[in-house]
Amino acid sequence: MQRLNEQEWPQLVRPGSRVFLGGGASVPFALVASMLGQAARLRDIEIVHIHGLGESPWIDPAYGDVLRTNSFFLTPALREAVERGQADYTPCAMSDVPLLFRNGGMPLDVALVQVSPPDAEGRHSLGVSVDVVMAAVLSARVVVAQINPRMPWTGGDSLIPAERISHFIEHEAPLPEAIPGRLDARHSKIGRYAAQLIDDGATLQVGLGNSPEAVVLALTKHRRLGIHSGLFNDALMELVKCGAADHSRKTYRPGKIIASHVMGSAALYEFVHRNPDLELHPSDWVNDPGRIARNDRMVAINGAREIDLTGQVVRDSSGHTFYGGIGALQDFIRGAGKSEQGRPIIALTSTMDGEHRSRIVAGLESGSGVCTGRGDVHHVVTEYGIASLHGRSIRERVARLVEIAHPDFREELLEGARQRGWLPKFFTMPATEPEVSEDGVESSWVEFATGRFFFRPLHPSDMRTLQEFFYSHDEETVRLRYGYHRDRMTGESAYKLAAVDQRRDLALGLFTERSGRQELRAVGRYYLEPDGKCAEVAFVVHEGTRKVGMAGYLLGELAAVAKRRGVEEFWASVLPNNRAMAVVFASAGGVEDRTPGDEDRCFRLAVDTILSGRPAFMEKKQIRKLER
Repeated sequence: MQRLNEQEWPQLVRPGSRVFLGGGASVPFALVASMLGQAARLRDIEIVHIHGLGESPWIDPAYGDVLRTNSFFLTPALREAVERGQADYTPCAMSDVPLLFRNGGMPLDVALVQVSPPDAEGRHSLGVSVDVVMAAVLSARVVVAQINPRMPWTGGDSLIPAERISHFIEHEAPLPEAIPGRLDARHSKIGRYAAQLIDDGATLQVGLGNSPEAVVLALTKHRRLGIHSGLFNDALMELVKCGAADHSRKTYRPGKIIASHVMGSAALYEFVHRNPDLELHPSDWVNDPGRIARNDRMVAINGAREIDLTGQVVRDSSGHTFYGGIGALQDFIRGAGKSEQGRPIIALTSTMDGEHRSRIVAGLESGSGVCTGRGDVHHVVTEYGIASLHGRSIRERVARLVEIAHPDFREELLEGARQRGWLPKFFTMPATEPEVSEDGVESSWVEFATGRFFFRPLHPSDMRTLQEFFYSHDEETVRLRYGYHRDRMTGESAYKLAAVDQRRDLALGLFTERSGRQELRAVGRYYLEPDGKCAEVAFVVHEGTRKVGMAGYLLGELAAVAKRRGVEEFWASVLPNNRAMAVVFASAGGVEDRTPGDEDRCFRLAVDTILSGRPAFMEKKQIRKLER
């Protein structure tokens, strides 16, 4: 290893050479400046790199006749260089990039990297970027290093011997910091919805972008989380600091934070320096889907540019214009999908930032590249809710994705689906924002004596779920609910029960959840009278979940919404032998109002009375709404 003399660049970087640059927060800017100082003496050089923080001086048009860039990830400046013909974009999953360097698919002549000072044994740490850098260091003919005393020392597989470095310079400089994303109310809702999909003890991966970051920020009340992620950022650091992530439940490398690169603030770089709980490994190791799947309850949280109604995810392009890159999305979506109780999540705002254009589209624009196929997508989250797609039919996917699209585009999306033959003719899209909570997040987990249940409004996409609910009833339940023995529930009939106008009427359900599939266990409804002050209520509870307070809980939730809408009174007609429902209404303060000659029992319930007795009812039945 010898100190670099700037006059040596033409001998190190020969004509036609391919030169790798370290990326992320480890771009060796001092080395780059030194090399560019000799650009007039270089010939036809290809610069290869992944995403990097800071400026990219090598794409200045002044170097257009000497240097050409080939990047696996496009920043806005690099995209402009591609459009003017000075740079190229190579789409490739992060797990595949090291293999390209090693097997000769993209052989490297020179690797320019940034490292820490050596330890007593002469080893340097690659610091905050091991990802594809380790493969570049081991594959390149020549390795030139910028030794930076401010580079954090990280554990794992980050060390290289001094003998591997042929030339070096010493240059102390702070690492570039990632600019924090601008999060708004949409991202807050996305985070809260996605948090409902993530259990305590889950292991997390997070990709680049505002929406994935918002999900991580919503997990501070979770416990025993673990981290196995290509990127380790400030949001994940905060989970560790607040105690939400202690890695104690990880089934692969328990007790350890596993990542391939670190990118964020100066505080983050200080946090990872000689942190014994952190291990950095190359991308092909960290991002290997088989290794990812060894983490039970693996949750992959990634963003997307847009998604079509069948579930195809576009990440790195819009039409024929390229943005960003594939990154770790494919690797972690597949790894989490194969994990025991794993949950791949695509999180995105319903509209493009800065423009009122839907990210959920009926058909992809010509040229848009599908990064993740519809078969790999499990959960899609926007600020309007959660669409669980895995194992669902095209009709079910279309219906649910329309429901979580921005309201301004739902009818347009429905029309696009109808034209393609994806929905039955009777399918329309009534209002699906019932405002069942004051904060606008319509779903939550509720704990009853028999377990945890998912609470949310019914949607048109619940058509099949309602059919299954009906056919799970015994004959007595059907007779008590409908007043006669009904032996059939057609798809269209179920649709009419699910597709209510939730701005006027209301239908709320409690669901069990298994691998993304929800089964209805109780439903409560009210139908508004013409005067707007009174509404009829009705309930159905599955035989297997009775006597734990589900009907009473739903009655309270209906009353809370009704109160905000100005409804003052509920009424209900109960069959004489439906004693259980009569007890529910009487316990909630209902007054029986029997009409002479009418066998059915009629109850009238003041909304304020229901709400005043609700806390005592919840405590008595030991019902707990899980707040996070």
